[in-house]
Amino acid sequence: MTSFDTLDDDLRTARERVRRLERLTGQRRAVAAQIQEVEALLGDLEIRLAEEEEDVSRLEGGFTAFLSGLTGSREERLARERAEAQAVRQRIEGQRARLGWLRSDRAAVESGLAEVGSAPQEYGALLERKERRLMASGDPRGGELSRIARELAETAADLREHEEAHRAGTAAAEAVGQVLRCLGGARGASVWDMLGGGTFADMVEHGHLRNADEAAWHAQRALDAFARELADVGVHAAPVLPEVDTRWFADMFFDNIVTDAFKHQRIARTGEAVAETARWVSGTVDALAARCGELARRRDSLEARREDVLTG
Repeated sequence: MTSFDTLDDDLRTARERVRRLERLTGQRRAVAAQIQEVEALLGDLEIRLAEEEEDVSRLEGGFTAFLSGLTGSREERLARERAEAQAVRQRIEGQRARLGWLRSDRAAVESGLAEVGSAPQEYGALLERKERRLMASGDPRGGELSRIARELAETAADLREHEEAHRAGTAAAEAVGQVLRCLGGARGASVWDMLGGGTFADMVEHGHLRNADEAAWHAQRALDAFARELADVGVHAAPVLPEVDTRWFADMFFDNIVTDAFKHQRIARTGEAVAETARWVSGTVDALAARCGELARRRDSLEARREDVLTG
């Protein structure tokens, strides 16, 4: 044991708090940007909903409804416009839930920042104390021990942040995988529908799509969290899943081989886009795992060097 051991431990703890402050500050910026994006999306969706509801109102009564009735197209157009309006309502509900999650995340970040607000001043005071003690001691090992302590603190903080990003990425990968599984069920049902599955196939398909839409919102939250953790390790990304089209009850009403083929194509395109996101998440998680291994080996090497200096 040396006279520097306790001080070095205090320095590592203080440096951890400084790094936490830096990480939380970055997360606050990231979540603020996400909230701003969702608020803008909600504004656009509410305008779009008002337009869709106006279209429905015109078809339910008035001159447009009269003209549509003369041509025999009123019920078909009204069903489709109602479907469009319902789809927008679902998007609004989802984005409002996402906004609530993000605001909750922001509150947690602000609480964490309040706990470590004084960390830079505390760390600076410890560094000054260490410097004075080293200058007074004259121990030649002091300089190298100080360098090792700094590098250990940096490496440990880097490792922790990469591990947190890796955990967030693993959670995001599982969430996106669930979306793919739901879409896979919907794709299978749509093939059955094209082969003559009828109303029951439509119901099964629609059920899978509702599940996919719900899973997509949970996955988006996981991706938002993953993006913030990636920002902590210097990787900037904004992964966004595609919309899952749930306007299928109108298509069921007008069921035929053409609409069945369109439904199948939409499901396939959505699945391809989600699969692309899944591949990106998987590759990023693999890269994080490799970096965690490098940092763990560096930490072990520094700890071994510190022990050699102390016992040599």
